[in-house]
Amino acid sequence: MVTANYVNAMNEFLSNILRYPKFLVLISAGVLSVLFKPVIPLLQRPITAIALVTAIISASIGLVLVLRAMLGLPLPA
Repeated sequence: MVTANYVNAMNEFLSNILRYPKFLVLISAGVLSVLFKPVIPLLQRPITAIALVTAIISASIGLVLVLRAMLGLPLPA
């Protein structure tokens, strides 16, 4: 037999759990905003934009190679 107190507690629990995705999205958006706000003026000049894009691509390739080596995955052919 389920009591009303149990149903209230369960509804409150589910309500709290369903709030977490909203907080995750808001915190992620705030972090991305803080990270990219100083980078936007650098994209105004072509030289710094090319350097920034090159650095991002190089860092991404390096990260992929390090993770593949750490996880023991084969390198792409």
